[in-house]
Amino acid sequence: MAKTSEMKHLPQPSGIRRNKRTGHAGRAFAIGLAAALAAGLLSGTALTARTVSASSVPEVTLRVCNWEEYIDTGDWDEDETIHLPDGDIIGKQSMVKDFEDWYLKTYGVKVNVEYSTFGTNEDLYNMLTLGDVYDVVCPSDYMFMKLMSEDALVPLSDSFFDTSDPNNYYINGVSPYIKNIFDTKSIGGENWSKYAAGYMWGVTGVVYNPKAVTEDEASTWTLFDNPKFKRRITIKDNVRDSYFMAVGALKSKLLTSDSFLNDPDYSQNLENEMNDTSPEMIKKVQNYLQNVQGNVYSFETDSGKADMITGKVLANYQWSGDAVYTMDQADEDNFELDFAVPKESTNIYFDGWVMLKKGINGDSEKQKAAEAFINFLSRPDNAIRNMYYIGYTSVISGGESPLIYEYLEDRYGAKDGDTDTVPYDVNYFFSKDGTGDYVLTVPKEQTKRQLFAQYPDGGTIARSSIMVYFDQAQNKAINQMWVNVRCFNINRTPWWGRILTAAALAGLVYLAIRKVRAGRAEKKHRDAQNLRKAL
Repeated sequence: MAKTSEMKHLPQPSGIRRNKRTGHAGRAFAIGLAAALAAGLLSGTALTARTVSASSVPEVTLRVCNWEEYIDTGDWDEDETIHLPDGDIIGKQSMVKDFEDWYLKTYGVKVNVEYSTFGTNEDLYNMLTLGDVYDVVCPSDYMFMKLMSEDALVPLSDSFFDTSDPNNYYINGVSPYIKNIFDTKSIGGENWSKYAAGYMWGVTGVVYNPKAVTEDEASTWTLFDNPKFKRRITIKDNVRDSYFMAVGALKSKLLTSDSFLNDPDYSQNLENEMNDTSPEMIKKVQNYLQNVQGNVYSFETDSGKADMITGKVLANYQWSGDAVYTMDQADEDNFELDFAVPKESTNIYFDGWVMLKKGINGDSEKQKAAEAFINFLSRPDNAIRNMYYIGYTSVISGGESPLIYEYLEDRYGAKDGDTDTVPYDVNYFFSKDGTGDYVLTVPKEQTKRQLFAQYPDGGTIARSSIMVYFDQAQNKAINQMWVNVRCFNINRTPWWGRILTAAALAGLVYLAIRKVRAGRAEKKHRDAQNLRKAL
């Protein structure tokens, strides 16, 4: 959904966001983007056409490819200004234009950004495979792991990690919690942080109508096979998210057992279980999803948000960023929705910036501009602008800057007159050791609504797991499973349909056998005739 004037004045400045992980952007956005490109607001291609006064200022072109609607395009109204104790924040120009201006002022080099977008991780990969060349791109965790495994990326330079450089906003401002994940997760023996810098993050869970679904019912992956909600729930129409959900449901008893929860290696065990791609598990997942298909309203890509807001469905499997959007829009209609995270596990996901070998191609000035682009987006005020505009949660906590926490407090903190309030601890995200003064006082309802979706509590974080990169053999098996689920589901065929199908197949086999036999008989007859003629 494109940012529109009708939606700029939400009670809470959550911004306008889309289901960017599925890539179904609206036509309105496509038209708006084209107009912006033509006006030179987003695309460096248009910017390079400007008349530049003759000077000795060096230039560099930076080709950026990002998710659709995943960066602030500016043009905020004055009444959208976010007023914080340590400064006001407003997006007057596009983030890309602001970066170009900042880079020239900071480094004395004119950078021309050629900005492009993609709809899905697979779209991006296909674009790269077909020959499109970019310098810096923003895939999700499993896709940048795939690119790492294919030796397609340029490692971030040592200078990018220099904390003494005040312009290195990423390394000086990334959440300690997020940094630890990028420093410890690896592919092919190399840590994520060597090649990828985080951009946005979130978890998966369930948006639900609390008047029809209890919190306990929504807090388990087995919700989707619960016959109580037959045809009133939706799940994701993509293989990775649905696979994760199915594994969580199938292993529910194991994952919630005391012995499993109290194991010293719980976190690693959880990751291993949730990424089980054994042939036996793939077969079980296929059977589970085929059965679930008969219980859910639909497998959906983007319609689940609207179906929740209109009341067509009672619960929807959703990413946290889109969950916030859904709850915000429901609030506009005085229709309350909540967010729950299954007790078995949740998928913690990331989108991160990486540099491509084919684009950078050994050009040190281009790499410097690419790393500066990542840093500029990581500046706390810019991280807030992007969060406001797209609705997902930045990996930036701010370091020494208080802006991010002030924004969080401004948006969700209890107001004068609020009585039913509770403390909400977010030290895990802001503090290096997980302890300190990062404890909000918030309305109690926010512990299971927008705040909870954007910054899950410590218990939820403890049961979060990444989805690892699947190799070629695993992908082939899982994709075939998905084809079997989505294209032909014998479990959804009524008994009489199965009998007719079996009869039809038997008839085809019978006809095929008769045809083969007739062909053989005819051949024998011809051979006999030919033999008589020869004699």
